[in-house]
Amino acid sequence: MHERSSGAELAAILREELERYSPGEKLPSSRALIERHRVSPVTVSRALAALAAEGLVVTRPGAGAFRAEPQRSAPRPADTSWQEIALSAEAAGDQVPRSVDATGVLATLTAPATGVIELNGGYLHGTLQPERALAAALARAGRRPGAWGRPPVDGVPALRSWFAREIGGPGGALAPSDVLITAGGQSALNTTLRALAPPGAPVLVESPTYPGLLAVARASGLRPVPVPVDADGVRTDLLADAFRASGARLFVGQPLFQNPTGAVLAAQRRREVLKVARAAGAFVVEDDFARQLGHADAPPPPPTLIADDPDGTVVHLRSLTKVTSPGLRVGALAARGPVLDRLRAIQVVDSFFVPGPLQEAALELVGAPAWPRHLRQVAADLAERRQALLGALARELPALAAAGAARPARGGCYLWLRLPDGTDEAALTGAALRAGVAVAAGRPYFAAEPPAPHLRLSFAGAAGAGELAEGVRRLRTACDTLGVPVA
Repeated sequence: MHERSSGAELAAILREELERYSPGEKLPSSRALIERHRVSPVTVSRALAALAAEGLVVTRPGAGAFRAEPQRSAPRPADTSWQEIALSAEAAGDQVPRSVDATGVLATLTAPATGVIELNGGYLHGTLQPERALAAALARAGRRPGAWGRPPVDGVPALRSWFAREIGGPGGALAPSDVLITAGGQSALNTTLRALAPPGAPVLVESPTYPGLLAVARASGLRPVPVPVDADGVRTDLLADAFRASGARLFVGQPLFQNPTGAVLAAQRRREVLKVARAAGAFVVEDDFARQLGHADAPPPPPTLIADDPDGTVVHLRSLTKVTSPGLRVGALAARGPVLDRLRAIQVVDSFFVPGPLQEAALELVGAPAWPRHLRQVAADLAERRQALLGALARELPALAAAGAARPARGGCYLWLRLPDGTDEAALTGAALRAGVAVAAGRPYFAAEPPAPHLRLSFAGAAGAGELAEGVRRLRTACDTLGVPVA
């Protein structure tokens, strides 16, 4: 075994060798394991820690590692049947029953099996993540004075200042005091919905929209009311109708590179969204998840909605996770007026604060010379991947490519494909998985009955153009198996 061998590989070897030792017997020393398997001390430490977590090994500081004593008696079989009653208790008559369903989110979060090409994820492939810069930033952050102490509940001041500049733009529309640091975008979304809408209330959402929004809303006992999206973003004429019909006081939208359609809210509609919301006395939640995912061939993005809203209509969400790594769960909420106090209170009750070392690491990362280079590289790579996926669709699935090829989004990492009428999405995604490619069905993206079957394909999580092309070939196989017309 060479130096590059992982702790997991060494743990597997030691797991087999444990049968040679009696319970309580000492294992070879770390030095002996290093020499025998030709690995580093870190690898040995990780392997022993993995075995200890499984209950197979006991480590004693200064003494070494020992085979653990076997479990003496089987635990009593658990009886959790009572939970069916507790979890199904009806809400009060004037409330909307909570529906805690993470199916749509888990479909894109669950790592595919070995050999399956991932066209359903929402994060950058490992080769696109700034892993070296992240490791260096975390190491520097851990040495900062006070990094491991209790941070301010609003967030580290320097990080709040950075987000204020990023969100407010060069005109200085936001002050650091308008910003609250959060544990990523999903946490910010959860905090915002709980702060702005009481249980049972309607909340206007785009249709289609991000499944994680629908899951958060329903888990909070809210009633999502869909407002259709077209190529220019949310239909503002229907948005006004929805406010009047539902009495909602909250609209959640993604004006830039909307998930899943990729739509960018047109200039006239930007003004109309704010006008309609103000007339309804409602908040607009601007989920700006993809601002740093613009492609190299994209025009400059429009300013944020909150930058053009001095009166506090807009609550803005931003995250660093999408453009860096799933592990860097750092984001921000921006708002003006008393609503920020409500948002802060909800977050403090939920989680106290975002861990200081993670905030400091984010600050180190965005302040490093490598940061702008990383953004430029991601922009170039996403543009290439978009074109590679569109090209593969045109060759293999021309009937499906027609829906998204005419006006592809030049930002984000998704293509939204309309399937032929009558296509069974669940059957197709299942057949695709059996063919070796994971894709996302369209149904979870709709708050109500969908107008047609769809698929969402992501080009961020695949290894490159070759894997994208192979993924589309496998999807073609699935379509052929089910008789879905694709030519």
